[in-house]
Amino acid sequence: MQHWLFKSEPDVFSFEKLKTLGKKGTQWDGVRNYQARNNMRAMQIGDLGFFYHSNEGLNVVGIVEVCALAHHDSTTEDPRWECVDVRAVRDVPSPPTLDEIKANPKLSKMVLVNNSRLSVQPVTREEWEEVCRMGGVTPAP
Repeated sequence: MQHWLFKSEPDVFSFEKLKTLGKKGTQWDGVRNYQARNNMRAMQIGDLGFFYHSNEGLNVVGIVEVCALAHHDSTTEDPRWECVDVRAVRDVPSPPTLDEIKANPKLSKMVLVNNSRLSVQPVTREEWEEVCRMGGVTPAP
């Protein structure tokens, strides 16, 4: 299993909104960055990811699961753009902030710390466990 981080502005699409969609989840659409698209192409069903609120909050608020493999993004006719579907798994009880993540030496190489603009990014197993620990998600799924 691989781990990921999905960024969204909460006023555009929040973790609370994703939770209302239940087990069917929704497509993670609108991504127009090749690196982020390629990350989604590498995902497998059952992979887990952090849901990160960007712009407002700047924190890891939830855990999501990939529930459909990469497919055409229905928000565009351009065949280059693909997305996966995700569904909410659980809240993070004490959402770690970007400042807290940046201050943690164990996370100094995390993509979020070094390339915070990338909207879909990989997370190593060690980073996953540390962010889960910081957020009160124990044991880390």
